[in-house]
Amino acid sequence: MSNSPLTPGVVPNRLPHAALADNFGDHAPPFDMHEARVAADRCYFCHDAPCMTACPTSIDIPLFIRQIATGTPDAAARTILSQNIMGGMCARVCPTETLCEEVCVREVAEGKPVEIGRLQRYATDGLMAKGVHPFTRAAATGKRVAVVGAGPAGLACAHRLAMKGHDVAVFDARAKAGGLNEYGIATYKAVADFAQAEVEWLLMIGGITLHHGQILGRDMQLADLQRDFDAVFLGFGLAGVNALRAPGEERGNVVDAVEFIAGLRQAGDKAAVPVGRDVVVIGGGMTAVDAAVQSKLLGAENVTIVYRRGQGKMSASVYEQQHATAVGVRIIHSAAPVAVHGNGSVAEVEFAYTEETAEGLKIKPETFRLKADQLFKAIGQTLTGAPEGLMLQGGKIATTGAGRTSVAGVWAGGDCATGGEDLTVTAVAEGRDAAEDIHAALAAKG
Repeated sequence: MSNSPLTPGVVPNRLPHAALADNFGDHAPPFDMHEARVAADRCYFCHDAPCMTACPTSIDIPLFIRQIATGTPDAAARTILSQNIMGGMCARVCPTETLCEEVCVREVAEGKPVEIGRLQRYATDGLMAKGVHPFTRAAATGKRVAVVGAGPAGLACAHRLAMKGHDVAVFDARAKAGGLNEYGIATYKAVADFAQAEVEWLLMIGGITLHHGQILGRDMQLADLQRDFDAVFLGFGLAGVNALRAPGEERGNVVDAVEFIAGLRQAGDKAAVPVGRDVVVIGGGMTAVDAAVQSKLLGAENVTIVYRRGQGKMSASVYEQQHATAVGVRIIHSAAPVAVHGNGSVAEVEFAYTEETAEGLKIKPETFRLKADQLFKAIGQTLTGAPEGLMLQGGKIATTGAGRTSVAGVWAGGDCATGGEDLTVTAVAEGRDAAEDIHAALAAKG
């Protein structure tokens, strides 16, 4: 965040506590038992289930829904968690509308899919509420593995390795584990400190030790970890934020959207979080949508997302875009920032219209300005702190197979590595698969 002072327009307490409690309450309340059984009964239990193929963690969706339908939700939870140990969070934040539910036969035939995400939440929440952990550790192997990063990829990797009987040390830069689940997801999607509850539940497997405030390259080196451990998994995410490259972006109240979201999630009193009257968000992904929606929920009067390409190129799903517009966020497409104006702090943002051509994105001469007392940058993050010697590809750690890097004995997954989309569920799958590969490599060594 800029060190410049806040302008009078960026203030806390725009809304009373009662309104904030309602705005930031659970936006998709969980099913009760009757609702879950009714929803489960809509499933055709397809033998060749397209929903299962569309799930990055390959959960047996027809099986777990059948288990709910037959009154055994704890068995359903075990089916889910055996493939995705963070199934509770994924049930809340997965873009199911573009994954499993998009290819549901009911969606294709009727335009209304089986509510797979909500059914998954019903099952996993029920088991977690009992304080039950469905898995136990194998006999100790005597092997030790270091995991750098306590986000979805790192935690999934650590859990699977602990299940296999290995001892795992997890090193993370922040004060709390969870990564983007704790610091980067809209507050209303994971209420009541669910991210930490899930971490504590996951650690019930045993054999995992967390070390906070530890940064690779500052507090330890990759060579140290290679010396002290039998294998290393890197899942430290992306810490850098791309610049606008527009004159004036150093002005006050020009804020990284990820920093705003993290601050809001950690705020004990949301009324104390300052927000502008006229907020502009630059970007087209989920971070942009989350920053914009939450600005509106905090009481901003005018919130506008501006994206440099057409709507079809936005990485935020159509469902999330529609949710944003439903709460009053305006979305402008095909415009790029060219200057940030103001005296000390941002007062206006100037944009130029864009056009997609065969040669790439073209900036057109026509410009317009938006009034803004707060500007959020949500234009992507970059890799920082990658150890020397690791091969990079496209600005990320290059991996092959199940997360193997160019350095023997070192694996990587999640946002810092090449692989799938930047989703919690994809990161979990990469951490889990890397753990299986690490286990096989350690077993082969004897």
